[in-house]
Amino acid sequence: MVQSLDESLSNFSDRLSELIKSKKDIQIITHIDCDGITSGSIITKSLIRAGAKVTAKTAKEMSHEVIRQMRSDGRDFYIITDLGGGFAGQLDEALGHNWFVLDHHEIPPEEHDNPRVINAWKYGIDGGSEICAGGMAYLAAKSIDRNNSDLAQIAVVSALGDRQDVGEKKSFNGKNAEIAEEAKSAGHLQVDMDLLLVGRETRPLVDSLAFTSQPFIEGLTWNRDACISLLTSAGIGLKDGGRWRTPSDLTDDEKRQLIEAITKYASSQNASQIMEELIGYTYTFPSEERRSFLRDAREFSTMLNSCGRIGRAGVGIAICMGDRNRMLQEGENILVEYRKMIRDYMNILSNERWRISGSANCIMVNGEGIIPETMTGTISSLLAGSPKNAGKIVILRTNGEENTIKFSSRKSIGCKSHVNLSVLMKTGAAKFNGIGGGHDGAAGAKITKDKLDGFLDFIEDSVNGSQNQNNIK
Repeated sequence: MVQSLDESLSNFSDRLSELIKSKKDIQIITHIDCDGITSGSIITKSLIRAGAKVTAKTAKEMSHEVIRQMRSDGRDFYIITDLGGGFAGQLDEALGHNWFVLDHHEIPPEEHDNPRVINAWKYGIDGGSEICAGGMAYLAAKSIDRNNSDLAQIAVVSALGDRQDVGEKKSFNGKNAEIAEEAKSAGHLQVDMDLLLVGRETRPLVDSLAFTSQPFIEGLTWNRDACISLLTSAGIGLKDGGRWRTPSDLTDDEKRQLIEAITKYASSQNASQIMEELIGYTYTFPSEERRSFLRDAREFSTMLNSCGRIGRAGVGIAICMGDRNRMLQEGENILVEYRKMIRDYMNILSNERWRISGSANCIMVNGEGIIPETMTGTISSLLAGSPKNAGKIVILRTNGEENTIKFSSRKSIGCKSHVNLSVLMKTGAAKFNGIGGGHDGAAGAKITKDKLDGFLDFIEDSVNGSQNQNNIK
């Protein structure tokens, strides 16, 4: 019989209390993306506060090799965050009962009965939209000590990093909304209705407007000169003395002027829909310094994601744990490098058109030889956000380690497909001795290169409807 969430968390805190009292070695293993970095940091910090002997490390994915390393490592206990779905049997075989998984990815039915799997779905919580691994780790941290409620703001960053601001006007639903309210009530989070421009605290206003691609404004998005012209004609100053102004510097009157200017500019497009997407909830941490990458929660999440994607997840963990000196400076440098890498990859895909092929329902993108496997999720998300791919499923592939191919799939804006990408990737990978999974609208897989043609045929047939789609819902 499946325990309730409260029962599972009570069992978790009791077991951890025993381990801490007996001075057992605990290792946290977490994913490299924003949700992984935040969830790993939350549970690590809560254990350090409780006096535990604990270390943290990251992994690009859960695999047989990661489990083999855990077994040979000789630690007394393992907590796995943002990873591990579908591996409960192997973890039991390798580690006995000396592990917990805190996660939100969809899992097979047989794992619902395993008391060591603390996963949102088994408690009737939608792990794709109502809570992520950071939220699950936060609930676990509070079960250890209620004083860990000050970590709610890091859980908010995790939810934004996993794009779970899917409620009206970019609000939160379910447990995410409850966690955000806790952070807000404690004075750690400020929630406002504002313009959803990228880099609210750090980017010059011109760049912020030009690089805001959701919504995409034809002629304005990615056109810096057009943005300068629009802002100038609207009477909005671009500089304050010698410093470039950011969106956070705009007065309420200037915001109204900007909204009017954009509405007029987009009058030949769907202006009402554009403004619907451009105005929504923002999440600000008032204790962080003005114009810091950490003050706006969405920018915070982007920085953490950049750290993990280019192999510097430890920097992100240090920032989440409270480092505001050398590691913060390093994180800012990493984010600059990350943005340049993204621009380079997108330019190559744009120029080498043979890499992209499409059908009525699907866009297939070949990133082999240029995109590292750690960046597939980022690039596939950007491709899914492009208006020209609207309504379709985007599937990106690139080279993985040890003669493998890594896949990342996303449902684009307006995609109405009933295909569940988590099931599609997991089922397809299993047919070809690989691994896969994720969420309904975002999932990944990995197979060996010799299985590539068969896997591609399965994916295209499934998405385009020649397979029985009941099998992938």
